[in-house]
Amino acid sequence: MGIVNVTPDSFSDGGKHFGFQAAVDCGVRLVGEGADILDVGGESTRPYSTSVDVEEELKRVVPVIQELSQRVAVPISIDTSKAIVAREAVRAGAQIINDVCGFKDEQMISVAQETGVALCAMHMQGTPHDMQDNPSYRNVVEDIFVYLQSRRDELVRKGIDSRRICLDPGIGFGKTHEHNLELLRSCSQFHRLGCPLLIGHSRKGYIANVIGDKQRSRLAGTLGVSLTLARQRIQILRVHDVQEVRDALNLFLTTGGLE
Repeated sequence: MGIVNVTPDSFSDGGKHFGFQAAVDCGVRLVGEGADILDVGGESTRPYSTSVDVEEELKRVVPVIQELSQRVAVPISIDTSKAIVAREAVRAGAQIINDVCGFKDEQMISVAQETGVALCAMHMQGTPHDMQDNPSYRNVVEDIFVYLQSRRDELVRKGIDSRRICLDPGIGFGKTHEHNLELLRSCSQFHRLGCPLLIGHSRKGYIANVIGDKQRSRLAGTLGVSLTLARQRIQILRVHDVQEVRDALNLFLTTGGLE
C-alpha cells in the first residue's frame, strides 16, 4: 500500500505532495513502482496534530481520488475518520475506507453499510492530539488483540461481511517505543482474528530511536521491519518508499526468506 499524503504537515514528507497535481503525480509514481493499493489522506494524524475541518479535508482528497481513479488500475483507499469524507471519497472512486479511529463512530459504520466497500479498522489509544501523552497497557499485544476483536465483532453485528474487514494494531498511535517494538515482534498473533492485517510501520519514530534520525536511516529501518513483517506473513504493508520495499521483498522471497 503506497501512501499519498495530501497534507501540508505530514510527519514523513512535510507537505511534499500537498496540492492536487503533486498528490496525483505521487500516486501514479507509486503505482509505477509496484503499489497494489493507494492510501489517500487529507488530514495528518502525526502525534500532537490537530483536526482539520470537513470542508478542507474534502477539498484536499476528493479531486485527487477522482483523478487517480481514472489513471491507475489499483484500488484506492481513503484514510479518514470522518463519515462525510468517507462517503464522498467512495463516490469519487475509493474502494476502501481506512479509519484510524476503528469505526467507533456510528456514522462511519453507516457509510460502510451503505457503500459495501472494504474497511480497515485501526487501534489508537486516545486521539492524535493526545495519544502520546502517557500510553499504557496491561499487556500491549493482548489488549490490542481484544480491542481489534471487539471492533471486528461489532462490524459483523452491524451487517458487515468479515471478508471486507482488515485490521491494524496502529504502530505509533498511542504506544511507547517499547510497545511498538513488542507489537512488531508479535504481529503474527493477530492472524488469529481471521482478517487480513495492515501494518503502517514506514518512517516512524521508533526507527530513529533504534538507528538514528537521518532520512536514509528511516528508509533502512523501514526495509528491515518490512522483512520482519513479511516473515510473519502480514498481508498489507503501508509504506512511503514503495520501490525500495518491493525490491527488498522480492529479494527476500527469492532467497528463501519464508522457508
